[in-house]
Amino acid sequence: MSSELLVDVSAGIAVLTLNRPAQQNAFTPAMTSALNTALRRCDDEDAIRAVVITGTQPAFCAGADLSQSAGEVTGHLDPPPFRIRKPVIAAVNGHAVGIGLAVALQCDLRYFAEDAVYGLSQVRRGVLADGYVHWTLPRLAGLANAADILLTGRTFDGAEAAAMGLANACLPGPEVLPTALAVAHDIANGSAPLSAALSKRLLWEGVGMESAMVGQLETELNHHIAKGIDSGEAMAAFRERRNPNWSGSVSEEWPAWDGATTADQPSLD
Repeated sequence: MSSELLVDVSAGIAVLTLNRPAQQNAFTPAMTSALNTALRRCDDEDAIRAVVITGTQPAFCAGADLSQSAGEVTGHLDPPPFRIRKPVIAAVNGHAVGIGLAVALQCDLRYFAEDAVYGLSQVRRGVLADGYVHWTLPRLAGLANAADILLTGRTFDGAEAAAMGLANACLPGPEVLPTALAVAHDIANGSAPLSAALSKRLLWEGVGMESAMVGQLETELNHHIAKGIDSGEAMAAFRERRNPNWSGSVSEEWPAWDGATTADQPSLD
């Protein structure tokens, strides 16, 4: 693994740390490649229940490394965090602009430092913001806020990010990573892995579906989950008044449905 990305897996949590502090963790092709590899691992390994992406202080990510050519550095991760079958949490513990903010917006939950600077300033440099922001921003903050951020290229702080819906919470900088880790551990220890994975996928995909399709998929996915090992464990834990001991496998129990926004999505039967 590249030294530009630190990977620590412990107690079901993978912490991926952007690690170019002297350059405020500015993205390079090597960092993109390392993050792609780490995200694929997080998707594949059942032992990983939740993922936290953060940055080595003093920033989360200052965007693309401008010493690289524009065509080499992109925020289009492969796979993007929203396609990982585990909850992915962004612990945005410092400035996040350009690609840095784009990566955070690809995550499921986002905790922002209140006194950091955020923005997508690419239009002020004669290019287009990427990293799926024209898809994530309207979903998270609405079309009006997305237009404001993308067309002006202005910056804003953590409080405004939270007010617009970009952050689940705005916190003092030193509290961001501990809060994200606490949420990750709560998910890893409390949520059934397959249920959380399918709920995440339907959350992201359901925005583009008709309500009837979402309802149909909720029913069919619950029928699929009911066939798995964790379904019985959930009932046993409830009867015995204890915390469940989840042992299901997301990789082995993943259904044929893998997310689609078209109305003719086939059923799970």
